[in-house]
Amino acid sequence: MNKIGLLKAMQLCKEYSKLDTAARDTLRQQRFDALVAYAKVNSPYYQKLFAALPDSPTLCDLPVVTKPDLMSHWNEWVTDPKVTLSDVNAFMSDRENLGRKLNGKYQVNTTSGSTGNPLVMLCDSTTANVTNGISFCRAYAREEDMKAFISKGGRSIGVYADSGFYLGNGSIHSKLRAFPWKKKQIGIVDALLPTEKIVMRLNEFQPVMLGGYPSNLELLIEEQQSGRLHISPTIIMTGGEYLSPQLREQLSETFGCYVQTSYSCTEGGTIACECREKHLHINDDWLIIEPVDQNNNPVPNGVLADKILLTNLSNYTQPLIRYEVTDRIILHSEPCTCGNPSPWLEIEGRTDDVVSLKQDGRIIRLAPLAIYATLKEEHTLRRFQLVVHSDNRIELRLIPTEGINRAEAFAQASLRLKEFFTAQGVFDYTCILSDEEPKTNPKSGKFKHIIQSAIS
Repeated sequence: MNKIGLLKAMQLCKEYSKLDTAARDTLRQQRFDALVAYAKVNSPYYQKLFAALPDSPTLCDLPVVTKPDLMSHWNEWVTDPKVTLSDVNAFMSDRENLGRKLNGKYQVNTTSGSTGNPLVMLCDSTTANVTNGISFCRAYAREEDMKAFISKGGRSIGVYADSGFYLGNGSIHSKLRAFPWKKKQIGIVDALLPTEKIVMRLNEFQPVMLGGYPSNLELLIEEQQSGRLHISPTIIMTGGEYLSPQLREQLSETFGCYVQTSYSCTEGGTIACECREKHLHINDDWLIIEPVDQNNNPVPNGVLADKILLTNLSNYTQPLIRYEVTDRIILHSEPCTCGNPSPWLEIEGRTDDVVSLKQDGRIIRLAPLAIYATLKEEHTLRRFQLVVHSDNRIELRLIPTEGINRAEAFAQASLRLKEFFTAQGVFDYTCILSDEEPKTNPKSGKFKHIIQSAIS
């Protein structure tokens, strides 16, 4: 695998946009064949997994891999034998390493762990450059927004969870370490902070581009309308959660700017970028996305899939080939009027509820992702669901990790919640252990981690 620098990655992305369908298919096949061949030789895990396959397997010949499989064989999966999972865990035990490179080579990221324990990923220079190349070439849906961002100073800040080694905050810390003189141009504010502290930081920074999770940005609407927050971004870029049309419109009207989104994940980087028509076009020069049902059978275009299988064509350090991602999408291949011939998708994102709690006669609203991030760090929980009732009664549904009883898991989770709610100025609430386990909505079949009952 030849290393790819940032300028080369940008060049490749631009060249791809000029190719016809046949040339695109040929290029994608070449990258797929090269990745599979490399994984079979350099990853003991894939060497064993692919042992019975033909010399030139097709995509459908390959078995599906899952997060538990890869994590249980992490040391055999990685193609750099000098790195072990214990090394990575030791590196992540020190938060001062956030934004630094392990062994001077790898950015370390973990997934959010929404379906169990997180996946630990190494991001080498080529993978990072491809991701950044995609961002430079395709991040902006409208060219005029990019020009306005640059002309008005180019200050960008992200409202992201800053409590772990995640893709969003990790990439910002990495840039700040590489370019410390840009601290007035690039910023981050922890999404887990109380809203008033987030507002204070944003007022100080005065971003031209504001990024963040939709549920956190939703809390800023009232702050801006009241005058407590007074910023004038040129563009708002959301990610990490589903952006509803209603919230997109509210954000646009409140802040007087264009609002767009993207579809990314730790394993694949930026999977799809939004166009002027608000269609999320897959970056199919570097990623293969297969919509499938629960049994990994292909799902036709226009039909909601149960999950996707992701193949990352740029990551040779930890090859992801037909990797299961539990996002539900609808794939479209019909032409888009924006002119981009790459297929586009609709994603059924997280739809957790913004939480409202009463304190001293007022309502305190909390972003669901902040609560989710707090509980996700409690390793006594294998799965959880929080239901907030109108009388400030908080019901925790949980499944404990193996070897932990429910009472112990609840006690530990309650302590984390108390610390979080106290920091948000909420003291008068009751937390109870539910008799029920986490469950999906019986009508929609959707699962929410955070549920708000009607508030009176």
